[in-house]
Amino acid sequence: QVQLVESGGGKVQAGGSLRLSCAASGNIFSINHWGWYRQAPGNSDQRELVAAITSGGSTDYLDSVKGRFTLSRDNAKNTVYLQMTSLQPEDTAAYKCYAEVVVDNTGRVMDYWGKGTLVTVSS
Repeated sequence: QVQLVESGGGKVQAGGSLRLSCAASGNIFSINHWGWYRQAPGNSDQRELVAAITSGGSTDYLDSVKGRFTLSRDNAKNTVYLQMTSLQPEDTAAYKCYAEVVVDNTGRVMDYWGKGTLVTVSS
């Protein structure tokens, strides 16, 4: 079993910054890729991929966060970091971490999710 634990959420004024972390622990052989998704309050039907990073370190971002958010990974710590700057009220959401984990040396992969951390940006 693998657990993903997010941290770093909170309340900030528009223009401010936060850094989210997601640490994986448990039965991990390696981690292929990570992603951060978000779901805005009252919008339970829509979840959007904010940022993703591959095992090789390639990143991809939602258009609305490009230039403001930076995703990085520390493979030794099985942790990813989402640095968010110039935050806007529309960034308010529950942010959830996702990882595709290789759980043994046969290459078997499983998907895991964290419980989420809330980011609130006031105007």
